[in-house]
Amino acid sequence: MQRHFEANHPMEKVLNDITEMNCKDGKLYLAVTMDCFDGAIVGMTMSQNKRAELCRFSYLDAIHRYGKTEGMIVHSDHGSQYTSKLFRDCLKAEGARQSMGRTGSCYDNARMESFFATLKKELIYGLALSQLTRDEVKTLIFRWIECDYNRIRPYSANEGDVPPLQKRKAYYAAKAVA
Repeated sequence: MQRHFEANHPMEKVLNDITEMNCKDGKLYLAVTMDCFDGAIVGMTMSQNKRAELCRFSYLDAIHRYGKTEGMIVHSDHGSQYTSKLFRDCLKAEGARQSMGRTGSCYDNARMESFFATLKKELIYGLALSQLTRDEVKTLIFRWIECDYNRIRPYSANEGDVPPLQKRKAYYAAKAVA
């Protein structure tokens, strides 16, 4: 993608990444899929391990919920989950093209890194993770992403700072009129 994180249509280009948090009962890994069109988190999965299945399930969640476009570009870093045969075979089966940033360059997936920084600043760092179980943290993350981030929180990359799913709704409304 060469740092071109914009898209003209939903599910044309998506970004993937994974992060971890230390909870009372162990590590929690969060894999998300972001749509470049509006910045919406369209897929997510959380688990106590960071195997390739975690990232595959996040991508499959996205296309199950929002569909896909022919030749969709799926971008990630060079993590072992994204270079795995399981993940690559999944993309191939869905007709998606894989894109990866350069090794060691966080700027090549900057939009995802920015999302995780926002998640941690606005939610995670305010929690006493050492006192919360993974299931409790999962619930809080899910609610923050689906209720606040995607639907209410202003998103500066969208014209008028509209939340991601408001931009998506306007896109489909305009398409229906045309």
